[in-house]
Amino acid sequence: MELGPAVGLPGMLEPDIYHEKLYCYSGFSWYNNGMIERKAYRKQIEVALRRSRIALLTGPRQCGKTTLAREIVPPESVNYFDLEDPASLARLDEPMTALASLKGLVVIDEIQRRPDLFPVLRVLADRRESSLRFLILGSASGDLLRQASESLAGRIELMTMSGFSIAELGPDAEANLWLRGGFPLSYLASSDADSREWRRQFILTMLERDFPQWGVRVPAEALRRFWTMLAHYHGNIWNAAEPARSLGVGEATARRYLDLLTDAFMIRQLKPFHANIGKRQVKAPKIYVRDSGLLHQLLGIYSEADLMNHPKAGASWEGFIMEQVLATQQCDEAYFWATHQGAEIDLVLIRGRDLLGIEFKRADAPRMTPSIRIALQDLKLARVAVLYPGSKRYRIAQDVEAIPAGILGRGKSIF
Repeated sequence: MELGPAVGLPGMLEPDIYHEKLYCYSGFSWYNNGMIERKAYRKQIEVALRRSRIALLTGPRQCGKTTLAREIVPPESVNYFDLEDPASLARLDEPMTALASLKGLVVIDEIQRRPDLFPVLRVLADRRESSLRFLILGSASGDLLRQASESLAGRIELMTMSGFSIAELGPDAEANLWLRGGFPLSYLASSDADSREWRRQFILTMLERDFPQWGVRVPAEALRRFWTMLAHYHGNIWNAAEPARSLGVGEATARRYLDLLTDAFMIRQLKPFHANIGKRQVKAPKIYVRDSGLLHQLLGIYSEADLMNHPKAGASWEGFIMEQVLATQQCDEAYFWATHQGAEIDLVLIRGRDLLGIEFKRADAPRMTPSIRIALQDLKLARVAVLYPGSKRYRIAQDVEAIPAGILGRGKSIF
C-alpha cells in the first residue's frame, strides 16, 4: 500500500471521513455495534507521518490502536506486521530483508515484543532514496519509549492514544462513559453486566498474561492487591509507606509496582508544579486510575446507583473529567499544585507562556475559594476554569469562571 493514499500526502486524494469499526461483547457472541469516529487520532497520525519517517502510537491495550492502524493499512497487506501473529514474526526473522524491499507505509503492531527492530528502522529511515514510512504501535510505555527515543532520536514522532472521550461521543454520553470507562468494548457492551465482565477479564489478562509477557516478574496476586489499593488512593497524593506496609514489601518495591502500572497506561502520576515562592510545596505526585470504568471495577462499583452513593464518587468524577480535559485541550505540560499550608489547584496547564488553572467541583454552583485566590496570586495564573456538572457558564471573579463540564463534549476550548 502506498503512503500517499493512506495518510493523505500532498498531491494525493484525501481519505474519506474515517470511522473506526468496533465490535462489542454480548454474552458469548461478538457483533458489530456501529461506527464511532476517531478523526482526531487519524489526523495526528497523518501530520506525524508528513513530518517524520517514523511515528510511534502508544496507549493501553484494547483502546483502539490496532483498529485504527488497520483502517490505514489493511491487515492482509504485506506492509502490515502484527507481532502477536506467528506468521508476522516469522517474516521478520531477517528484518532488513523483509522491510527494505517494501514501499509506502509499513505498520508494525506490538513493537514492544521486538525492540531489536529499532536499529533496523533507524537504518531504513536514514535512506534518502527510500519512500518508506513506519507507523509502529505499542501497548506499554516505559522501556519502549526510552528505547525508541534513544535508537530513533530525530527520526520519530511520539503519540499517545486513549479510550473514547466525550469529544468523540458527544455530551449525552457522559454518564455512561463515566460509569463504564472509555475502553471501546466496555463502553459499547450491550448491558452493564457485560461491561463489568469485560473489565474484569481485562484486569485478569493484564495481570496474568500481559505483564509476564512484558518481562514483569511480580506475582499477579500482589499486583492485583496493589492496583486495588491505588483505586482507593485515586485523587490523593502518593505516599509509598502505607501500601508498602500493607503488602509487606519495601517502599522502593511499592514505587516499582506504581511505575509498572504507569508504564502500562493504567495509572496516571500527575506531577506537582513548583513555583518560586516562599512556601513549602507538595513534591509527591497525585495518583489517578486513568480509566473510570477500571476504577469502578476495582472499587466494586457496578451501577449508577452504586456510583452516586460511593464515598469516592467525587474523586472519580474529578479523575474522569481531568482525563477528558487532557484528551481534548491543547497544552504543553500538565501538573497539579499544592502547598503544605492547604492551598491547591487541581490542574495547572502550561500553554506557551501562560499558566492556566483548572478546578473540578462536583457541586451545583461553585464559588470562589481561598485556594483559587492563593493560586491566582502565587502562581500568576492567567485564568482559572472551575468545571462542574451544571449547565450554566458564569463568571465567579476576575479571571475565574464556572464552566459546565459538558462543554468538553462539544469540542470547544475551555479557555
